[in-house]
Amino acid sequence: MLKRYLLLILMLAPFSLFAQAKLDKLVSERTSMHSAWKTSESKKTGIFGNRTKKDMIETNDWMERIIQKDNQIMDELKMLSEIEKTEITYEKNDYKFISQKQEREIAMLKRQLAEKEGIAMEEKSESRTYEWLTFIFFLSTAFLSFLFWKRSKA
Repeated sequence: MLKRYLLLILMLAPFSLFAQAKLDKLVSERTSMHSAWKTSESKKTGIFGNRTKKDMIETNDWMERIIQKDNQIMDELKMLSEIEKTEITYEKNDYKFISQKQEREIAMLKRQLAEKEGIAMEEKSESRTYEWLTFIFFLSTAFLSFLFWKRSKA
């Protein structure tokens, strides 16, 4: 899963850099179009310094070109957004996979720890049983020795 994510990043990194460069180019083209529009807006070729219909048509043409360039920029931004969403989705899925794997390993370790604790409790219980048996054997031996000593003295 992690290999797939790294492969995707390596594949999309040049593409996103290319897309960013393309976006920068589109923005600079729009800026130059905007200055050409401003120039056409200030043109007054009519009689007595008025704007003619031809001047207004030229201004409108520049405005249409600017709008088309804006649409291209918006499309490029949408594409970049989709790329980022895809990258984030893959990254999220990878982290989800890693966390699930960690949870499985933790559950397995807890289960093994419980088994080891159970074995340790059994061994401790068996050792307590032997301790009590040894203690009772010692007391009974001491009591029988005392009785034997008392009987042999009498």
